[in-house]
Amino acid sequence: MSTQTITQDEPYRYAHLLPVFPRDEHYPPLTPFDHVDPGARALGHANPRAFLDNATSVIELTPHLGTEVHGVNLAALDSDGRDELALFIAQRGLAVFRNQQDFIDSGPDFYLEWGRHFGRLHIHPTSGHPDGYPELHLVYRDANTTFNFEVNDSLTPTVWHSDVSYELQPPGLTTFFLLAQPSSGGDTLFTSQVSALKRLSPQFVAFLKTLKAVHSGVEQADFSRSGRRGGAIRRDPVEYIHPVVRRHPVTGEEALFVNRQFTKRIVGLKREESETILKFLYDYIDKSPDNQARAKWAPNTVVIWDNRVTAHSAIIDFADSKERRHGARITPQAERPIPALAGLDLSA
Repeated sequence: MSTQTITQDEPYRYAHLLPVFPRDEHYPPLTPFDHVDPGARALGHANPRAFLDNATSVIELTPHLGTEVHGVNLAALDSDGRDELALFIAQRGLAVFRNQQDFIDSGPDFYLEWGRHFGRLHIHPTSGHPDGYPELHLVYRDANTTFNFEVNDSLTPTVWHSDVSYELQPPGLTTFFLLAQPSSGGDTLFTSQVSALKRLSPQFVAFLKTLKAVHSGVEQADFSRSGRRGGAIRRDPVEYIHPVVRRHPVTGEEALFVNRQFTKRIVGLKREESETILKFLYDYIDKSPDNQARAKWAPNTVVIWDNRVTAHSAIIDFADSKERRHGARITPQAERPIPALAGLDLSA
């Protein structure tokens, strides 16, 4: 097997989780599956927030998005606790769990078992993964290397996105943690697509609900094919049509579902019309800090978000320090996006 592996000269505690790029690894197209959201089960619990009973601190990061939690050991949650977690994330969009060394040090087999509780695990078509664990998506940057999907010819590499939104069934509850981090910087920004939608005028929202857009993985595949991401293309790139406004299957909340990285055009509109609407929405998402929250990384932090109702971006403000930033993402897929407008035809 021909592989490219990123290494460092000094011993590294998480060397077994460094990324590899097997060149002979190829997977068939993903097939549809029935997704049952575990958060729905928690609605029937006597106390749907029971998993927080032992928390020592539960603090809202912002009124509309994000909660920081101390005192809950994620690795010890049973099935009911994980269901309750899924409901909580659906409601708050994002949660930052501190002091999670047990979780992080439980290892890749545990990561897979954890993720499968929340859906079918996604194998990223181009990114690096630990050797033998293609279901674990890695981000990595050090003094010499990066394979992250960054735009280096822009004023800022910050690009809002919902992970792999080009899939027929994009991710739902998503878990991410850093194995190594710079001493300063490298935080992650999140924005609430629910809050963003609510601030738009009712007339405009009604129009947006009638629209559907193409989400494409072609550009990401081309980026990898160019050699800037290890050259790995494990699955042929796909494009799918999703509603511009989707409805969450558990909370019923409606959210924008467009992002600058993967949404390419609005179906049925002329090019100038599509570009104008998408540019307005992207600029609005970029420039509305009242809808945003910032996850500040600290050792042994685990961040969990609902990819259906949020977008996010890493902040690459630490590159000059030459320090390592190494993260792992557990990415269960969810349902095909449900249109907020009942009966919207998602065919071309």
